[in-house]
Amino acid sequence: MIVDLPSLLVAGLILLGIFWLGYLSLKIKFPNVILYILFGVLVADYLTHNEILHFASEIGIVLLFFLLGLEFNVRRLAGIATKIWPAGLMDVVLNIGVVMLICSFFGLDLLTSFLIGGVAYATSSSITAKLLDDTGRMANRETEYILALLIFEDLVAPIVVAVLMGITSGDSFTTMDFLILIGKIIALTAGAIVLSKTLFKHFERFLHKIDDEDFKIALLIGLALSYGGLALLLGLSEVLGAFLAGMMLAEMHKIEKVEQTVHPIKDLMLPTFFIYFGTTIQLGDGVPMLGFLIILLVWSIIAKMLVGILGGRLYGLSKRLAFKAGLSICARGEFSVVIASLATGVMKIFAGVYIIIAAFIGMLLFGQASKLTTMVYGKPPKKKKQDLRVPGT
Repeated sequence: MIVDLPSLLVAGLILLGIFWLGYLSLKIKFPNVILYILFGVLVADYLTHNEILHFASEIGIVLLFFLLGLEFNVRRLAGIATKIWPAGLMDVVLNIGVVMLICSFFGLDLLTSFLIGGVAYATSSSITAKLLDDTGRMANRETEYILALLIFEDLVAPIVVAVLMGITSGDSFTTMDFLILIGKIIALTAGAIVLSKTLFKHFERFLHKIDDEDFKIALLIGLALSYGGLALLLGLSEVLGAFLAGMMLAEMHKIEKVEQTVHPIKDLMLPTFFIYFGTTIQLGDGVPMLGFLIILLVWSIIAKMLVGILGGRLYGLSKRLAFKAGLSICARGEFSVVIASLATGVMKIFAGVYIIIAAFIGMLLFGQASKLTTMVYGKPPKKKKQDLRVPGT
């Protein structure tokens, strides 16, 4: 029998759990993100439908991408966009197209194959960004490529979700529906660019006049949540909206003021996303289609490594940095969970098992990326540090 605990008690216990797991990760030198996800799996029966946890997790992920957006003003984002599309298309072909072919060899129908391809496609933006931040790699040369690829995936993944939702709901998903979806993405992005050049052009001067830190918190987090919420209202991803909200303020000369205000709230809320992610993984009574699962996991790692190595070279990275980038983008996460939720029966269990194993392997590869790169290419030459900032510093 599951006891219905007061929401306040549940919130307190979650925060205490976050503290204990974070402290434990420091002691055993193990990624705290994995511990948060496993904690969510263990308490899933108690927290699956907890609205407070769900809402807190959304705030955490929105603030993470808001801070990331601060690093990309319009000019820099435009420069990245012109360079990332070849690697982005390669990512789609290898992680959706090839996975669909693998599914067909195992006798799965076209819809199920497309669904599994969607689950295997997107690198976890939240896990990858959190690990980049935690390990101090945000200023590394290959990180720009990784973040650009994540942004590309965050544009493609909502389209995949929308198509699957249209098909699985029984309604016909027409070419017009697809064009409308693309139009929404363009409109949301264009709106952010216009606002950054008009309404927020003198935002830094306005922010400097606000002495009360409480008002700053309300203003900045309100902006992040509002644009993220607007994206949801349009049927898009809240992380895309949050990133664009950060981009609106990226024209400021001293974004550190914004980062220092928002960063503590993000640090408090973000672990709840990974806990909530864990509660969505329903392991069921066993692992179905074990052979297919192993093949899919192996290909998932190979495909992302190819995207990192070949796509990174197309982006302009050295062989060394491209290899390191490939090792850093193997974790699957939040979009995979959203797509897996559209599955039913055995395929839903299969997708849940795949996601948690892929997230675990991806985080381990990320943690060993520097060491494995050194083993392959030797010690890196000493270079001057780039003038890039880590959110919150």
